[in-house]
Amino acid sequence: MLFNLPRYLPSAEELPDSDDTPVDNELQELIPGLLKAILLILWAERMDWFFGIDMGIYYHPDKPPIVPDGFLSLGVERIYDEELRPSYVLWDENVVPILVLEVVSQNYRKEYSTKKEEYAALGVLYYVVYSSRRRRKPRLEVHRLVDGEYELQEENPVWLPEVGLGIGCQRGTYGGVTREWLYWYDEQGKRYPTPEERVRAAEQRIQAAEQRAQTLAEKLRELGIDPDTLG
Repeated sequence: MLFNLPRYLPSAEELPDSDDTPVDNELQELIPGLLKAILLILWAERMDWFFGIDMGIYYHPDKPPIVPDGFLSLGVERIYDEELRPSYVLWDENVVPILVLEVVSQNYRKEYSTKKEEYAALGVLYYVVYSSRRRRKPRLEVHRLVDGEYELQEENPVWLPEVGLGIGCQRGTYGGVTREWLYWYDEQGKRYPTPEERVRAAEQRIQAAEQRAQTLAEKLRELGIDPDTLG
């Protein structure tokens, strides 16, 4: 899909950031938003990755972009301009996303037909589809590209060795909403915490430290020692 490009190729600044199709469910923003929020902390020191949300992926200047709900690229500049990326242009980036995410809501948007074929043609290694309304089939599907065809991976979470993370779903709370969410996992299947959970854990550690200090001060006073005069 990247062959036979014209000599003149527009830059990302000249191309729209998406196809202007509105999301039909808030989950299409929140689910990839949570995955990105976790990465921003988990990979805070890394500058070789990019996670796009509802952003156009351009593979040809004369064709409309593909716009997944979320996608991850590795080996690209995290930030290359203060204005950040307006879109993801393959002939500028020279890196195909390693993972794309589609969140299926009430409106089917060709996630299992046209989009799947387009991602396979581009060479996207992992195609992740989450459908919260499914009852008989798994709500999370992780497909891996093998010899040009996507093969469904059965586990939950699924370990992605090329990414160095696993992806899976389980119930939790994010933004005050308790439901099933998508998360990143380590190789042992342990879920990485959300930013909210990290803040809550830090607050609990501070409270525990303050309680220990208060208990120690009380014991010192019982021994006739004024803790305020120490140190």
